[in-house]
Amino acid sequence: MATEETRAMLPGIFYRKPSPDEPPYKKEGDPVARGDVIGLIEVMKSFHEVCSEVDGTIIAFKIDNAEPITPGTIVAEVET
Repeated sequence: MATEETRAMLPGIFYRKPSPDEPPYKKEGDPVARGDVIGLIEVMKSFHEVCSEVDGTIIAFKIDNAEPITPGTIVAEVET
């Protein structure tokens, strides 16, 4: 099995949930398919989806909810 990294494409604030009162898009151990939303990046009140680029299982999120990120920051690791 290989491990792939999903990285942030923009600077901003990373959110794992669509809104504060909803569950996270994905949790560690969840299956993920290419194109599945795993989080959001907020940039100046605009939200951009962070999607998985591979099929597999999320093994770790490398950034917590509501933390600032920069482009290239590893968001999650996926076992393929």
